[in-house]
Amino acid sequence: MANQSYHNTGRLSRFIVRQDRIRIPVWIISLSVLSFMVAMAFTDLYPTGIERQTIAETMRNPAMTAMVGKGYGLDDYTNGAMMAHQMLLLTAMAVGIMSILLVTRHTRADEEDGRIEMIRSLPAGRLANLFATISVSFGTNALIAIITGFGLYALGIESMDLEGSLMYGAALGATGIFFSAITALFAQLTESARGTIGYSITVLLLSYLIRAIGDVSNETLSWFSPLGWVLGSEVYVKNYWWPIILTIGAAITLVVLSLYLNGIRDLEAGFIPAKPGRKYASTFLKSPLGLALRLQRIGLISWAAGMFILGASYGSVLGDLESFFAKNEMMAELLTPVEGYSLTEQFLTMLMSVISMICTIPPLMAMLKLKGEEKKNRTEHLLSRAVSRTRLMGSYLIISVMAGFLMITLAAIGLWAVGNSVMDKGIAFGTLYSAAMVYLPAMWIMIGLAVLFIGFAPKLSGLTWLYLTYSILVVYLGGMLQFPEWMGKLTPFGHIPKLPIEEMGFMKVFILTIIAIVLLTVGFIGYNKRDIRG
Repeated sequence: MANQSYHNTGRLSRFIVRQDRIRIPVWIISLSVLSFMVAMAFTDLYPTGIERQTIAETMRNPAMTAMVGKGYGLDDYTNGAMMAHQMLLLTAMAVGIMSILLVTRHTRADEEDGRIEMIRSLPAGRLANLFATISVSFGTNALIAIITGFGLYALGIESMDLEGSLMYGAALGATGIFFSAITALFAQLTESARGTIGYSITVLLLSYLIRAIGDVSNETLSWFSPLGWVLGSEVYVKNYWWPIILTIGAAITLVVLSLYLNGIRDLEAGFIPAKPGRKYASTFLKSPLGLALRLQRIGLISWAAGMFILGASYGSVLGDLESFFAKNEMMAELLTPVEGYSLTEQFLTMLMSVISMICTIPPLMAMLKLKGEEKKNRTEHLLSRAVSRTRLMGSYLIISVMAGFLMITLAAIGLWAVGNSVMDKGIAFGTLYSAAMVYLPAMWIMIGLAVLFIGFAPKLSGLTWLYLTYSILVVYLGGMLQFPEWMGKLTPFGHIPKLPIEEMGFMKVFILTIIAIVLLTVGFIGYNKRDIRG
């Protein structure tokens, strides 16, 4: 009986791998190569022990501890200890997000689209799809662990020995495996892919928050977070394997529970009941704009709260930045001294570019939702009524543009409110807000690119995310990794005037706005002419 429940798991696993034959390698290569590049960059920036110890002293700052984790081996800050301290947590968060998206895509999302029903009508066991998804996700994380572990060791960097490198990779893999299991569980508890991602991401963020509070004030609290477990392995310092085993053991327990719940629940049902809606829709909800907003309101509210917290988090470290920069040569590589401005004000320009790019994620999601609705054959139902394509696409565009404005505004308010409370000499809100708002044209270009893809080649709309990722890498790490200047100019964020350090370049902003309008116009033309899927 048990064997019948898992019948054809292997075939389904191969099918999932084929579906993600591009997505999975891109994740693995991106995360691994990023780890290798940062490890080599650290070696070049801090070649002597004295320089590394200087940085170690700045890392004792509580704000830095909250952001990147408790520093192990600060008394002897080797290249390995520095790599594990400053990169392991951030990379583990990225691996967790990858695992959440991968498992959701092949469990609850497939169930929503009716593909699981089709699979079960074939000679496949009841638990085969879930088990195949978990197997592929575990395998992907195992590959990340192996490639990253052996790759870091192959760099031949002093203090990054074989055991420590393998543990670094294992910590990343264990994090991915744990959040794969968490996502598999929420795929049984919720009734939608949106709910599965929402609950899983919430667990990830809570794990980060609990660890941050624990690392700063109460070490015992950190052990209530899975991210605290992997950091507790003290990679390249003590190399404790038992936290890794604990993480994987907890994941296996969650997987067993998920398989049990999957076996006893009805298809398309969840153990957390959905809230029933109103009996009659309001007038606003009957419009394309109202419907599009209703579909995305929970996600947008969550992102809005997240952006305010993001701004407040960055603001909390502003008070100690002057003393921090004075000792941190890595940051000196990122910042070009400008006469008449403090290092904190100069850092704000880089901070604003990063915040603006993160704030671009929710408006892009809001715009690309139109493509998702079309893929699920819901768009044709609207267009069969007295709704034009321009009105439909315009509704999503309005939400996207407004979402971008709201996100960057909340992030700026959070940054200003908390930053001024910890700084001796605060920054005027108008100065900080204008430094944020100037990035709107770049955000509009990204939205315009998404509209262009939806209008002509919806299957290629994922390239918008690739372009945004490229922008983040070249703008944030370009200075530290010494990328050529032309690479930064390939993204619209690289052309935005860095207020208040630079003068306002009205012509640049005007040209970027015109480019965004052209992209939007051409995208609308394409959407009105092409065939609608369905």
